[in-house]
Amino acid sequence: MFINYSHLTYCTNIHSGETWKEIFENLKKYIPEIKPHIAPKQLFGIGLRLSNIASEELCEAPRIEEFKKWLIKNECYVFTINGFPYGNFHHQKVKDNVHLPDWSNSLRFDYTKRLIHILEQLLPQGVSGGISTSPISYKPWFLGNLATDENIYNSASNYLISLVFELHQIEKIKNKIIHLDIEPEPDGLIENTKELIDFFNNFLLKSGAEQLSKLLNTSIAESKSIILKHIQVCYDICHFAIAYEKPIEVYQMLQENNIKIGKIQISAALKTNIPSNIEDRNKIKTSLLPFVESTYLHQVSALLPNGKIYQYRDLPDALAQLPNTEEIEWKTHFHVPIFIKEYGILSSTQNEIKEVLELQKKEQISEHLEIETYTWEVLPENLKISIEESIIREYLWVINNL
Repeated sequence: MFINYSHLTYCTNIHSGETWKEIFENLKKYIPEIKPHIAPKQLFGIGLRLSNIASEELCEAPRIEEFKKWLIKNECYVFTINGFPYGNFHHQKVKDNVHLPDWSNSLRFDYTKRLIHILEQLLPQGVSGGISTSPISYKPWFLGNLATDENIYNSASNYLISLVFELHQIEKIKNKIIHLDIEPEPDGLIENTKELIDFFNNFLLKSGAEQLSKLLNTSIAESKSIILKHIQVCYDICHFAIAYEKPIEVYQMLQENNIKIGKIQISAALKTNIPSNIEDRNKIKTSLLPFVESTYLHQVSALLPNGKIYQYRDLPDALAQLPNTEEIEWKTHFHVPIFIKEYGILSSTQNEIKEVLELQKKEQISEHLEIETYTWEVLPENLKISIEESIIREYLWVINNL
């Protein structure tokens, strides 16, 4: 749906399914149940999540034509695709494997190129399209080896510039603008604004601009402009909250570097104040234990009294240090329902969402808004409601705040 100059959707990665048949069945089941509550009299935007297998299957002509007919019949349209998780995203251990294959691997390039051409066929004329993608790789795999880091940054830049060439051709021939949106992630090779800007300035807009200039026979300045149109940022609010970055400061830093926000993913992290006495800390541990699960990584950013941040790779690692830590606050990478602020003695980063939405109202910082609470299946049982009700409540909360 279209609201306040932006397209609003929810990411269908909340639904399990790796094959196109499974994904399409979920769309046919849930969208007709949700749309009447949210957009009864206007087109309903879909944030599509396709695995690699599903993308290969959807490329087959009969399937994509069938899907296009279904979209028209049900008054829906696709404007954004989640191209971060490559494989199965539910019912198995995902953890750091969510980064595989990373941007040093041609499989990531092939998958993303396929998503581009799927979106180009589905995208309505006059609507820009976006595909969110991984933050290059997973930082702990490299253990601070700068030479290895530089190699993967160069490899990623080469692949991304090749896709910019594809996107530029689509714009020229089909008059459709599609951008790739790099999504900073806790423990990603790009996990904060500084690392993001460094990748743009030291790779994409340096060697990448030279590469594109040769491909298109254009000036370096024009090549940079084309790159900045087609490579943007996926601002996942949960992720930036965990990095302890303020929305207005992130926006200003990106503006200063001419980097656009292609998509805002509306999501909340768990937030925990760490009390000083052991009894209250034990209560915190009891409250957090239901959020320990084996599917996803739940990194913890810990705030120290001196303002420094320490990061744990997963929630169990943080809980092991809870009895003796000097930390005063934790933010945990667990996407919790955005319409709930308090979870007993725990809370969420809902205020950060409100700050971003206020910024969106004033500045229209992005054309794409996507609700992304994908953890429904692994939420503690006392927080679970039906998927349909959860999605509807999240939409209504966002609409009310916009």
